[in-house]
Amino acid sequence: MLILIVDDEETQRKMLQGFLEKQGYKVLTASGGNEALHIFESAPVQLVLIDHRMEDMNGDEVLEKMRAASPLVRAIMITAYGNVTTAVKVMQLGADDFMEKPVDLMELLEKIRGIEQSFDVQAESTIITESLEQAELPISIIGSSTPMQELLSLVYRVAPTEWSALIRGETGTGKELVARLIHLMGLRKNGPFVEVNCAAIPENLFESELFGHEKGAFTGASSRRRGRFELASGGTLFLDEVGELPLQLQAKLLRTLQEKKVTRVGSETDIKVDARVLTATNKDLKQMVAEGTFREDLFFRLNVLELTVPPLRERRDDIMELIEFFLQKYAVKPTSFSNEAMAQLVKYRFPGNVRELEHLIQRLVTLVRGNRIEVSDLPPEIRESRSRGGHLSDRLAEVEKEMLITALEQHNWVQTRAAEALGISERVLRYKMNKAGIKK
Repeated sequence: MLILIVDDEETQRKMLQGFLEKQGYKVLTASGGNEALHIFESAPVQLVLIDHRMEDMNGDEVLEKMRAASPLVRAIMITAYGNVTTAVKVMQLGADDFMEKPVDLMELLEKIRGIEQSFDVQAESTIITESLEQAELPISIIGSSTPMQELLSLVYRVAPTEWSALIRGETGTGKELVARLIHLMGLRKNGPFVEVNCAAIPENLFESELFGHEKGAFTGASSRRRGRFELASGGTLFLDEVGELPLQLQAKLLRTLQEKKVTRVGSETDIKVDARVLTATNKDLKQMVAEGTFREDLFFRLNVLELTVPPLRERRDDIMELIEFFLQKYAVKPTSFSNEAMAQLVKYRFPGNVRELEHLIQRLVTLVRGNRIEVSDLPPEIRESRSRGGHLSDRLAEVEKEMLITALEQHNWVQTRAAEALGISERVLRYKMNKAGIKK
């Protein structure tokens, strides 16, 4: 990554340049805004470290001009005069972060590595999107928000492997779609994709459904039947809602995963199977392990790779894109939303996630009398949804607390990982947790 350091203090420039070059980065320097803009025009700069106050031009002016020339440039503003107003302004201009002098070099390195990682995430998610379009695969992944880009980046790395993967997420987030994408992007894409909804199978039929049965094995078994494991050989077996799997069958599933063999109900002969196993759940399997309702050894076997599908409330930037997709899919006549109706939809929390949004669009395009959906056409729970009021400081505190709790939950309350995801130090995280009264 090529980094441009812009600072009118020579000592500061040389200190940052020397440190970053030792970390393996290519570094250019500029002593002022005009020189920086000249360098920026001719060099493929990806990240700019800008001093906020300089003699010829302020850092926010430099950043504004750079962003106008290349919206993809990333930036960290550095200043000796830190205040909230300055921080808000540079963030609005598109800076990734804001640091005060004297610069903590290790904190700076952590921020730069985070930005560098985001480049990889974006590149990998783009590959997935382009592959879906070029190969004309029978699924669509809608969403360009950061959480979705991170998920697609993870899919890009998980798909070519043969390991088991556990897909976590709330009901309606699209876990089955992610499983299909992993299959289609993987080594077994030409093999079958066999889905088993563990929540929809009666407990007394689970064993027969997964492993098959012989004729006469039980009442009603009028012929031999292959189980889902056999049907998925050479491809992928997807066990949806795996947390619903009865405890007595979990041992048999573990044996199958370890030995790659199944025994049909009513038979004593082992049959070799070769299927990659993907699982999904909306339950906390770790908690189920602690309660004794899910085998720990099976959990670790299924959870070799883990993906989390974000709920729709954490990817609000995708709502308009999803609405447009569903309108094209379900509307039999040209239909659109008024600005007021769209604004009301975007602030709704969608407890049923993408599935709820999809069903909502189906109802609206069926029942709306004209070509335009107004606020009055929306269901009462959405129409009456209100944003939280109060002073700005109170609202910001609420948003910050929600972000902290979300990051902690996503990383199993490991504070080091949560702090890294939030882009702050662990010490700052602990301070904010104590201030907000957040406890596990």
